[in-house]
Amino acid sequence: MAHYAKVLDGKVINVIVAEAKFFETFVDDTPGIWIQTSYNTRDNKHYKADGTLSTDQSKALRGNYAGIGFIYDAVNDLFIPPQPYPSWVLTSNKCNWKAPKDYPDDGKVYIWDESKTNWVEE
Repeated sequence: MAHYAKVLDGKVINVIVAEAKFFETFVDDTPGIWIQTSYNTRDNKHYKADGTLSTDQSKALRGNYAGIGFIYDAVNDLFIPPQPYPSWVLTSNKCNWKAPKDYPDDGKVYIWDESKTNWVEE
């Protein structure tokens, strides 16, 4: 089985699990297109079912597993998650968003405060 995302105006509006043959007879008269997505792809890397990084990166498909509300970048053929905060920017591989400041590595738990554009201790 594979996963397919329905894309309308550059946004994912539905995700289903189906065999490729399903689309040979499936009649969908609603606007949008179906595009295959990989459940095991995130941040442009392919992972095995146990969550470890796969040695076969040729299986990485379209940047990320598509979710409803994701953006489909047709030029780069990538699914991009919604921007979490206005100050965050796309990473260089265009597959994820990065805060303007790195997450602190002092072992404490932080949340992003957009009004301060900084991490604050939770």
